[in-house]
Amino acid sequence: MLSKAVSGAVVGVDAFLVDVEVDLSFGLPAYITVGLPDAAVKESRERVLTAIKNSGFDISSKKITVNLAPADVKKEGSSFDLPISAAILAAAKFIPIKRLEEFIILGELSLDGKVKPVRGILPIVSHAKRIGRTSVILPTENAGEAALVEGIDIHPVGSLPELVEFLTGKTDIPPLSVDIKSIFEKRAHYEIDYADVKGQAHAKRAIEVAAAGGHNILMLGPPGSGKSMLAKRIATILPKLTLDEAIETTKIHSVAGALRNGDSLVATRPFRSPHHTISDAGLIGGGHFPIPGEVSLAHNGVLFLDELPEFHRRVLEVLRQPMEDHEVTISRASGSTRFPARFMLVAAMNPCPCGNSGSNNQCVCSSGEMRRYLSRISGPLLDRIDIQIEVPALKYAEISERGSDENSELIGKRVESVRQKQHERFANSNIYCNAQMGPKYIKKHCEIDKESKGLLEQAIDKLGLSVRAHDRILRVARTIADIEGCNSIEPPHIAEAIQYRRLDLKAF
Repeated sequence: MLSKAVSGAVVGVDAFLVDVEVDLSFGLPAYITVGLPDAAVKESRERVLTAIKNSGFDISSKKITVNLAPADVKKEGSSFDLPISAAILAAAKFIPIKRLEEFIILGELSLDGKVKPVRGILPIVSHAKRIGRTSVILPTENAGEAALVEGIDIHPVGSLPELVEFLTGKTDIPPLSVDIKSIFEKRAHYEIDYADVKGQAHAKRAIEVAAAGGHNILMLGPPGSGKSMLAKRIATILPKLTLDEAIETTKIHSVAGALRNGDSLVATRPFRSPHHTISDAGLIGGGHFPIPGEVSLAHNGVLFLDELPEFHRRVLEVLRQPMEDHEVTISRASGSTRFPARFMLVAAMNPCPCGNSGSNNQCVCSSGEMRRYLSRISGPLLDRIDIQIEVPALKYAEISERGSDENSELIGKRVESVRQKQHERFANSNIYCNAQMGPKYIKKHCEIDKESKGLLEQAIDKLGLSVRAHDRILRVARTIADIEGCNSIEPPHIAEAIQYRRLDLKAF
């Protein structure tokens, strides 16, 4: 007896449907899976047969052949357990075959027949809607995530017997419906605020400029100066995440299995802070079946690299491509996988190996040690960081302050106003902020007068900045002019932008 269930799988963040075909025939008991299954799919044999037996269904003395089509694409993961079980039971006449084909089925099985959650639900359900499918059966724990896709019926199940009763019409599982906008508004808030930060007016100004223009930023200062505290609050002043951006971000977190328990929607801008021992594959993504890395999990948000020189040199160098292209391409023998990676890079580091340079404590580092420490960051990477600032140690008068009068909401409104100007400026392009301007747009939107050119020429000759640094000064100056409400870039804007490049590698 032949039956078919429909399931889904994910490659990168893109989904495709998988036909689960099952044939039950008389003969020596056997279980064969074909269609390029990985180890997890092959091991489903034991989970599926045991779950079926423990759920009270008898399919003994049968030869079972399972085919996963298309057969030329590798299948991985445990989400095929439930559709395989359903197709086997349909072939054994426990479930109507025609009824089975109405649904897309996803889920992992435990040995007692309980249905467990799986990764990558949101991309699969989104794809199902695009191709005109209307109903999905999936684990109860994944239902909230799947229900974010409007116009498709989500039927959550908790066990294999519950699935059988639903498909045979003995019980009804009404489609789950959620108020997406209500969930989004409820979760779109931060627990931290810039009002908590004391002092550091210069650093706050630079961070506001960085947030307003989407510029990458490096903070250099001794331990305890507030670098991490400032970095963690940058996401709170970025423009609020739109619902489309939230769903796009949630897809990546779903594929990576990074959604926390109970969270079906990423409603705030991601803030990712990997440890400096991370590998290059952990940072940009990878694996035999590529999964997103930290740069993709930070998509639409902030990637914070604390103690930047402590990261392995090779790990830092792989950042250069996603910083420029805003996506990661991972190539394997079986093909290439792309993950989005549009993030704001925020980095922090000590001024020297001991960390005391520029603080009230005595620095014990020699000039050679400081040069070697700073040289761990390559020039090409540093060129891609638009703003480089010092964050000095706080004085007692600053520590004793009650905090800033400006909170994240107030700063965020200014940032959002500036971003709106940039949105209008680049309305007919795929650029969304000043930091993304290429030579064509720099020439068009960053014209400067003779006095500004003189300032820029002196700074470049003195600091030995690269051509890329020259362009980044103009981009930052354009953002500063936008903040000040000026249509043209003026000398004070250039002067401030140059200040934000004084930590360039060649200037140390």
